[in-house]
Amino acid sequence: MTAEITDFRAAVRDWCRDNVPPDWRAAQTGATDAEFVAFQQDWFQRLRAGGFAVPHWPAAYGGGMPVPRQIVLYQELAAHDAPRQVLSFVAIHHAAATLLEAGSAEQRQRHLPAILDGEIWAQGFSEPSAGSDLAALRTTARRDGDDYVVTGQKVWASGAQYADWCLLLARTDPNTPARQGISYFLLDMRSPGIDVRPIRQATGERHFCEIFLDQVRVPAANLVGAEHTGWRVAQRTLSAERGLTMLELAERLGNAGFRWLVRQCATPGPHGRPLDDPVVADRLAELETEITGLRALARDLVERHAAGTAGPADASIVKLYYSELLQRVTDFGAEIGGMAAHTTLRKPLSGGWESGAWVLDFIGSWEWTIPGGTSEIQRTIIAERGLGLPRGDKR
Repeated sequence: MTAEITDFRAAVRDWCRDNVPPDWRAAQTGATDAEFVAFQQDWFQRLRAGGFAVPHWPAAYGGGMPVPRQIVLYQELAAHDAPRQVLSFVAIHHAAATLLEAGSAEQRQRHLPAILDGEIWAQGFSEPSAGSDLAALRTTARRDGDDYVVTGQKVWASGAQYADWCLLLARTDPNTPARQGISYFLLDMRSPGIDVRPIRQATGERHFCEIFLDQVRVPAANLVGAEHTGWRVAQRTLSAERGLTMLELAERLGNAGFRWLVRQCATPGPHGRPLDDPVVADRLAELETEITGLRALARDLVERHAAGTAGPADASIVKLYYSELLQRVTDFGAEIGGMAAHTTLRKPLSGGWESGAWVLDFIGSWEWTIPGGTSEIQRTIIAERGLGLPRGDKR
């Protein structure tokens, strides 16, 4: 804890007191789509004005924050119960990581400044028959002059109904092994032939979407990397979700999430159990220990990633741990909340997976064991890349 870090923490705390809307949870509970988008865009620009929107980007594009400061920033945003960057999540993490790693200079110049101005992105990877087995995707892209003609279907595309652009995987060579015939594109969501259909979830939310593509023309200039190398580019996209973003999520679970849980135990409903119940106290201690471990793992991953010493499976370890710990925390919250917890039908749209609406949080927590690579996929990565075990899939 240097004096410089202490001063930075104080500055972030002052900024949060001045800029975090005190009533945002109430305002975002039951908000319309238009209200959600307007709130998210305003929040992103507040963060941008403070220098906190994209701290992980290179300095040339508006980031460049040292890792110790990034850790403090996410700690303080979580401690002050700040809204999440839900609408810009794919843009500032997945799209940016892809463009910075594999995009052309023209693609970076076109899109990175636009993201800072509010350009919204979705991710078009999964398909009805290619979710966990992404290499089985069937969406095709056929070269036609200066364009590719894309036909197929994507699913589980978060926020696609709001998106300006989409990260798209499509098969450009059906005659090669599955992973070798895929290409990666930047898809303009205003292109003719695109039909986006939101999916109503068990929680009542509609942030997942299907995307239907019917003879959509994509300029060859929107190809990321070389043709047929999309699988390799996609691994960089997915590593952004499995890696640095976990720091923020871990801090939020350890701050707002655990505080909500303790508060629920301290003020039980008619079917709840008091905080001084030894079973409840023991369970809280167990969860707090696990959360402390998660936060330490996430911080260590960020530091080693910056130093270039992170292992090939380390991000998967953190993602797997977070996903399953989130389920345990929200499951206990639903148990403590009792029958009364089942009467809460809405949660704030700009919040996380630990809002204190425990039954909805628990249902939603199962999302995290699926997207960005299921828990089974994470275990496979850990086995093959971390432990060096033989690969079971030779594709």
